[in-house]
Amino acid sequence: MKKVISLIMVIVLILGLAGCSSNSGATGNNQGSEKQVLNMSVTSASGSTWEKGALYFADLVKQRTDGKIEIKVYPNEQLSGGNQGKGVEMLMSGSTDLTFHSNIIYSIMDERFGVISLPFLFDSLDDVDASLAGAGGEEINKILLEKGVMGLGFGENGYRQITTNTGPIETLDDLKGLKIRIPGMKMYTSLFRALGADPLTMNFAEVFTALQQKTIDGQENPPDTIQASKIYEVQDYMTVWDYSYDAIILGMNKVKFDSFDAETQQILIDAGKEACEYQIKINRELASEQIKFFDENGMKVNVLTNEQRAPFREAVQPVYDEYEPIMGVELIDLFRGK
Repeated sequence: MKKVISLIMVIVLILGLAGCSSNSGATGNNQGSEKQVLNMSVTSASGSTWEKGALYFADLVKQRTDGKIEIKVYPNEQLSGGNQGKGVEMLMSGSTDLTFHSNIIYSIMDERFGVISLPFLFDSLDDVDASLAGAGGEEINKILLEKGVMGLGFGENGYRQITTNTGPIETLDDLKGLKIRIPGMKMYTSLFRALGADPLTMNFAEVFTALQQKTIDGQENPPDTIQASKIYEVQDYMTVWDYSYDAIILGMNKVKFDSFDAETQQILIDAGKEACEYQIKINRELASEQIKFFDENGMKVNVLTNEQRAPFREAVQPVYDEYEPIMGVELIDLFRGK
């Protein structure tokens, strides 16, 4: 009987050692074959180029990891209950794994992110691309790391245009006293006050109803957001003035990113770059079509000339005086191409 018991103990010891051996080196990474599901939050509504870019990213990652990583995309800020600022906080804390959020929303956490959207900063989209692909984008990625976010690429919300129900915006007088919804970014408050308007912040999920009920006179957003959110149904006028550029950041929680092995990390980086390039491509292709769509669906669209934009550009110069000490002249100059 004692021999039987001794034999059983030996077998148990051997199995235990084998189990320890099989698990060695697995702690702290995700190199195993177990499937992982990551959650990705997208601010804009279903059907937007944001969502399409996110879904493209998810497909690339799934293909290149042989299905080991599945990314579930949640549009319309579902994971944060419509609160974009909370959405960024959830990414930083690890409650959400990945997000597509505007640099404007990141500026709630750190005003340096607002540098990309300073008024009339860029003369063309070529200038935008060069800045984000160069030293300017590199500096933004460093600031993201400070916040616990790994930047996987820059997508595009695009130039922000203004819509109203009071008439076209052609001069500074046309903006005077108008209640314009803006994102929760302090720089935009200063900007629209400099232009003579009455800026109001509110969650984007509330904007359609506020416009419908005429609680506010207008709002400003890129064309894709205006179309996806059907704002054209409750606004009569749209002015194309390219006053501020809006990038979207494909961010991943840094702790989650670090949990993967080097090969998977490279897959995520490469897929992020490709997905952002795809999103930018379709966003720009749609822009002119969307302007035409608004016109065909009852909005009166006017496009400001460079001469017409000049007084607006001059009026917002105090914004630079205010924000150079906050954002840093060196950072701003990286985007000015200096």
